[in-house]
Amino acid sequence: MQNDEAKILLGFPPNSAPSQSQIKSAYRRKVWETHPDRFPPQLKAQADSNFKLLSEAYTLLNSSGGSRRRAPTAPYYSKVVRTGVPNSKGGRGSMRVASAPFLLIIFGALALGGSTASRAYQRQKEAHPCFNPFLP
Repeated sequence: MQNDEAKILLGFPPNSAPSQSQIKSAYRRKVWETHPDRFPPQLKAQADSNFKLLSEAYTLLNSSGGSRRRAPTAPYYSKVVRTGVPNSKGGRGSMRVASAPFLLIIFGALALGGSTASRAYQRQKEAHPCFNPFLP
């Protein structure tokens, strides 16, 4: 499939230069019209082939950006996943920033849980006194 065929499939004139947002909105509109799940079983095969053609056209137009500069999403995303909060200096110092709230939550839960357990133990001890010298 060539660029002109892809543009025609998505509803653009062959000599046009649609933007990324126009390509995306045209693709979504066409997919909504031709999705195989919207057709009866006897027409699903044809709808499926049309849907695959639309997906191929969208991929072709999306990948051939021409002079448009696309933001590098994959390396940035993988960096955030690997190292936590992105750091402007590019180091791993941001892990402390990402782990601080987590540690506060854990220590807070342990402190509150421990105090709740000790209060419950004291109430139990007061409610049912035990005279056994070997028990606390």
